[in-house]
Order: sequence, then structure tokens, then C-alpha cells
Amino acid sequence: MPTLYHSPNSRSSRVIAQLMLMGKLDEVDVVIVDVQRHDGSGGADPRNPHPEGKVPYLVTDQGQGIRESAAIMMYLDELFGQPLSPAIGAPDRGAYLSWMAYSGGVLDPVLVAAFSGLEHPALAGAYRGMSEVCTALETALSEGDFLLGASLSVADILLASPFQWAPHLMPDSAIIKSWVERVGRRLDGEAIGAFEAQALSTLNALEDA
Repeated sequence: MPTLYHSPNSRSSRVIAQLMLMGKLDEVDVVIVDVQRHDGSGGADPRNPHPEGKVPYLVTDQGQGIRESAAIMMYLDELFGQPLSPAIGAPDRGAYLSWMAYSGGVLDPVLVAAFSGLEHPALAGAYRGMSEVCTALETALSEGDFLLGASLSVADILLASPFQWAPHLMPDSAIIKSWVERVGRRLDGEAIGAFEAQALSTLNALEDA
């Protein structure tokens, strides 16, 4: 059974949401750990094998470690039969792979810069900015309800998640707002909330022990 290292209300929460949507949460061992958070709370957890103390982190049945949300979510989707991604050779496979890479390669840096109020020609040159992110998302969503058209994919769960956590960073776009809402409706928010509340209780108990 794969082992997922998870901290409540963090980047690994989207992996929990994916597993719930696939009905596979019970087929992954979820270990609750602490992490250093952007507000200064939390801290390094010796139980977390991630080299940088982050989450998510997945250890496969073969003992191989996988880090980065996109890689973990793709691995789990493929492990459980690819219910949320196009098959190799499918017409939209290239778009799917592009969006999965876009998340960490463009979207995350742009959002961090916006959140931090950072502006620099090097950042704009490498990643562009929120205007370009908005255009990229709107262009894709003009052709369907989700990034790949009519069907929800792992890419939607991954790329919509930052705007679910930090709606103030969402572009002022009705198309993007509607997309984020659609993705949210496909996920079981009540079940995710209950899981996260229990995970937080577990984490607090571990810290008090």
C-alpha cells in the first residue's frame, strides 16, 4: 500500500480530494505530519521523509519516494486505472501533460509573486504574470467546462486548488470563477472537511504527546 505524508489544510489536501473522488482513499496509508507554514506556524516533522520537510510526499509499494503534487497525483491516477486523465495516445493527452507541468512551472511561481507583492523583470521574463495566467486559463475554458473540455481531470483539481485556498488571488474572470466553482462541486467538500478536521485533531494530539 502506498504511503502518503499529509498535513491538514496544505498542498497535500488536493491529493486527499483526488483520492476521495476516485474512491481510493482507503487504499493509501495516510500519515499525518506537521510542516512549516507561510505564517510561521508549524515546523519540521522528523516523521516526514520529504527531503525538504514538505507535503505531499508519497512512498510507493516499492519504497520509491515521489515528491511534488503533480507527480504524485499523476502517479496515483495511473496506479488506479487513470479515471481522471486521458490515456497515452489520446488526443488531449498532450494538453493534460502541459497543464500538469504548468501548475508548478508557471502558476505557482506567479501566485507566490502576487501573494508576496514581488515584481522583477526576471520573474516576468521567466514566468510572465497574472494577466498571462488568466489568458491561458480562459482560452482553455472557452472550449468546455474543464481544462480538457467536458471531463474533469487531475489537472483541474491541481490548478483550481490554489484559487480554492486563496480566492483573493483568483483573476477577475467570470470564466475562471465558474470553473473553480464547478471543480469544487465535483469534489465532496463535506467529506474533505471532515477528514481535514480529524487530521488536524490527530496532529494536535501528536504535538501534545
